[in-house]
Amino acid sequence: MVTGAASGIGRAGALLFAAAGAAVVALDRAPEVEDTAAQIRAAGGRALALVRDASAEQDISGAVALTIKEYGALDVCFANAGISGGLVPFFEETVEHWMQVLNINLIGTFLAAKYAALAMVERKRGSIICTASVAGLRSGAGGMPYSASKAGVISLVQTAANQLSGTGVRINAICPGLIESGMTRPIFEQARARGSERKIGQLNPLRRPGNPGEIAQTALFLASDASSYVNGQAIAVDGGLSTSHPIVIKHEK
Repeated sequence: MVTGAASGIGRAGALLFAAAGAAVVALDRAPEVEDTAAQIRAAGGRALALVRDASAEQDISGAVALTIKEYGALDVCFANAGISGGLVPFFEETVEHWMQVLNINLIGTFLAAKYAALAMVERKRGSIICTASVAGLRSGAGGMPYSASKAGVISLVQTAANQLSGTGVRINAICPGLIESGMTRPIFEQARARGSERKIGQLNPLRRPGNPGEIAQTALFLASDASSYVNGQAIAVDGGLSTSHPIVIKHEK
């Protein structure tokens, strides 16, 4: 089961899981999630699309139940749904805006992890993968509620790993850096309009942005038995951005 599967990292993850042989339940509140499932089926895979709200408990519990009904079990949950919330100045932030971001990014991730784990514990195996962010590691990579929500996801993964001790269920987080996806598309479009596209991603040692497929590859690793001893971790996939505080380095001409 993949949440936030209508575009970006979620779609890339769903397609890659399917290519590796998984039956996929793709969930998103955007109707484009139907296209994700259609692409999987067109390639010969098995997929269901659910237009649901990742922050609604009934939608998530129902999606897990449907996954088990249709496919017999839930082996992997990629809790990926999220929003950026934009860059709102500190003194202009509102409780309503914070709640909107936290509901989707943190509460939604908690719900997916909870109901997936309930299904997995019975079989004493399973992998839960949560999309966090380098913004959850330190300041400078996102707005305040977004960064706080992603720090919360990292803490959720760490604490849940211990709550699930002895069950055989693993839970980990991926912390993407700057990735071109539906959520970040305005940043890339504005840079292209200004003619400054080459500057995107310049703050990491690889000096480029990432793409959703690179995050999906890490998700596939965490979903597989190749990561059988990886648990409770927050893995940065960011071109090296999180190795340093982001600064603009001026090179001599």
